[in-house]
Amino acid sequence: MKTYVYIDAFNLYYGALRGTPYKWLDVRAMCEKLLPKNKIVHIHYCTARVSARPRDPLQPRRQETYLRALRTIPNLTITYGHFLTQSVRMRLTQPHPGQSPYVEVLKTEEKGSDVNLASLLLADGFDNRYDVAVLVSNDSDLMLPVQITRNELKKPVGMLNPHKKPSYALRTQCSFYKPIREGVLQSSQFPPTLQDAKGTFSKPKEW
Repeated sequence: MKTYVYIDAFNLYYGALRGTPYKWLDVRAMCEKLLPKNKIVHIHYCTARVSARPRDPLQPRRQETYLRALRTIPNLTITYGHFLTQSVRMRLTQPHPGQSPYVEVLKTEEKGSDVNLASLLLADGFDNRYDVAVLVSNDSDLMLPVQITRNELKKPVGMLNPHKKPSYALRTQCSFYKPIREGVLQSSQFPPTLQDAKGTFSKPKEW
């Protein structure tokens, strides 16, 4: 069955990769291990470029190296959203007596990946590019596009869940479900050194 995979990069990162030694992940290898009976025709990787932070000024460099590794995977497309940072007034859970219960905080949110993923899922489905679609996400905001794909286009949609606790709402809408376990991540790593048209490059040492 022709299969398209749609990866919400930050959902995957925060659900399965953050704080682990498995960030140098070959997503095609992971999908092939989890979907051995499917022919993976294309992978959409939806992400956003990070900015340097005082505590981690090399974060953008590491991300760019990883994106370079992903570009060595045939038939993988990277689609970018963006980060939005704004000042937000929020209430303290335990304000001090006599002081204002509100504080101003800087809130950074990743915007666009879920919308991009949903749009690509539906556009590819209406163009009949796949027999099966697979989401790598645990975001319940994807319920409606999944419902449209299954009910209107009559195409199955699977879920590879990077989180320990699946979204019940999204899981019940999908045709099938598989958790992404540590063993699969461990066995799906890129080689330490890769080569592309620009030359040879290696996994970041900080990882």
